Amino acid sequence: MRRLTSILPAAAFLALAACNSTTKPDKPETLATAAPPAVPTSESAKSLVAVASSDTIWNGVTVSDDDRKFVLFPHNEGDRGTRIGELQADGTVRAFPNRAWNSWGPNDPAAASKFVRANSLRFGPDGNLWIVDTGTPKSDAAPVDHGPKLLAFDIKTNQLLKSIPLDKYVKKKSFVDDLRFHGDMIYVTDAGAPGLIVLNQKTGRGHRLLDDDTTTTARRPMLGEGKKMVKPNGDDVALHADQMEVSPDGKYYYFQTAAGPMYRVETQYLDDPNITSEALAKRVTYFFNSPTCGGTTIDASGNLYVTDANEKRILKVTPTGQRSVLVQDPRLIWADALWIDHAGNLWIPAAQINRTAGQQKGVQTVAFPVQLFKMPIGAKPFRD
Repeated sequence: MRRLTSILPAAAFLALAACNSTTKPDKPETLATAAPPAVPTSESAKSLVAVASSDTIWNGVTVSDDDRKFVLFPHNEGDRGTRIGELQADGTVRAFPNRAWNSWGPNDPAAASKFVRANSLRFGPDGNLWIVDTGTPKSDAAPVDHGPKLLAFDIKTNQLLKSIPLDKYVKKKSFVDDLRFHGDMIYVTDAGAPGLIVLNQKTGRGHRLLDDDTTTTARRPMLGEGKKMVKPNGDDVALHADQMEVSPDGKYYYFQTAAGPMYRVETQYLDDPNITSEALAKRVTYFFNSPTCGGTTIDASGNLYVTDANEKRILKVTPTGQRSVLVQDPRLIWADALWIDHAGNLWIPAAQINRTAGQQKGVQTVAFPVQLFKMPIGAKPFRD
């Protein structure tokens, strides 16, 4: 088991309103690249509770309705170790579903039955724990054979119930990033080779859409704590189609690159098995000028929660595009994939991804341990 260091409760909450255009621009709006002033702590930070900390970066969390907590360790540079774990009451993390699934290493031929590089986890509408495995051994590496896949586990038995191979949908530069559900449909973003993967669980049919479209392709720099994120080779960090959500009424699919902006399209067009990328692109509209973002979630009322890696805050965006600051706190260093539990708590892993060597010219400044927070927000969760 991986030992975690418990940390004491801490704090955060405020709301500032601002209007956002609902017209799709020809070019994305730019964001300031200058270092922001010292990050203030919002009054709402008093509700921010530090739950646990880890000596290994985690970038995802999901909580079952019976309060079992699962976390994800991305191991971006291919280090061995637990990929998916269950947070225990005593401050340890137990490998889920077992050690074998978390034992993949370079040149291991068993990629289909192990986590190569997990990047997302969430409970689906079926109550099962779904995991996205990029199948990439490390950053900027091509997916290995049988590596990219979607996996569904029964947490009562720790047994694999479903595996959906993605080999025929990925490209050499693919980085399958996240997933969402809508009826029989599963939507997957590709942050490496810009595009969306749309799968029909009922028919088994799937295809890619919006490949290299302006809405799925990163077009502005990623910013974290006032610094542009740059790879060790000097190239700008770029994550293409990344965050996404489905509206509770099932009408809209929201999506964006990691540096924004956010777009939306009606699911009726996305779900059409005969639609072309060109036809779909004409249905996409600009929604919100989102900042560099580690993760999002959506509540049962259709409000989106968008992390702001540059300003160490979380924005609340209404279905009409009105934004407010939910919480801002200096400890929210790269708040990543968010989750709302059945009790109305927002779970926030502070992953410090922007401080890793791969994101700032090869120099790591992560201040371990990384932290996991939760915050009561009085919202009901939506399970797509």
